[in-house]
Amino acid sequence: MSLVIYILQLCLAVLVLPLHILSFLGIWNVISRKIFPYILAPLIKSYNKLMDSTKKDLFSNLSDFASNSEELRLLEIGCGGGSNFKFYPNDCKVTCLDVNPNFEKFLSKSQVENNHLKFERFLVASADNMKQVADASQDVVVCTLVACSVPNTPKVLEEVWRVLKPGGAFFFLEHVASSDEASWLCFFQRILNPTWKLVFDGCDLRKFTWKDLEKAKFSTVKLRHIQPRTFIKPITPHIVGYAVK
Repeated sequence: MSLVIYILQLCLAVLVLPLHILSFLGIWNVISRKIFPYILAPLIKSYNKLMDSTKKDLFSNLSDFASNSEELRLLEIGCGGGSNFKFYPNDCKVTCLDVNPNFEKFLSKSQVENNHLKFERFLVASADNMKQVADASQDVVVCTLVACSVPNTPKVLEEVWRVLKPGGAFFFLEHVASSDEASWLCFFQRILNPTWKLVFDGCDLRKFTWKDLEKAKFSTVKLRHIQPRTFIKPITPHIVGYAVK
């Protein structure tokens, strides 16, 4: 079976050979960072329509973690174009962080459309190195569809734990690897993954993010595996929930 998967991965790689050549030359990364926000915007719009009720349920208790009764300080890592803003409570103070500065144009539009929030700043940084964010400064950290593209998930979780106030919470919604190794979904994830990561800016279909969460420092992890009706079959397996510092 491994040989079959390898051969099919190779065939798929041949189909996108120009991208592999550009990647080898260090050119594709520059190009993909510029065009990725434009590719992602319509996909996220469709994804949000399908996941609207899931997100509403996930973020329904954000305000419970406000350390100050007058405000909730929230950091969204991998904020992209700000597709989660509409789910946040009124007067929430939001700090946005993304490794790709090319999202700022889309982010600005979302900020104008969501004037029920107070936006503090946009930080260009990787989620595994958020040194611009002070220790124990955030009530809540939000991360949706980000862990898939971060090389070192445990390091990201260490950073999240660091910036959260005691009793603060980390909210997540992530697509993950199929846990059924014998399934057709797992089979196709393995075939697609090398090319998928190249095309979709490092997005990894085979991330076992729930295992990293279970091993992290959080005192409580409330996590569910779900199979939402997504429009892209390889990203069907999801985890959703929150973890408390």
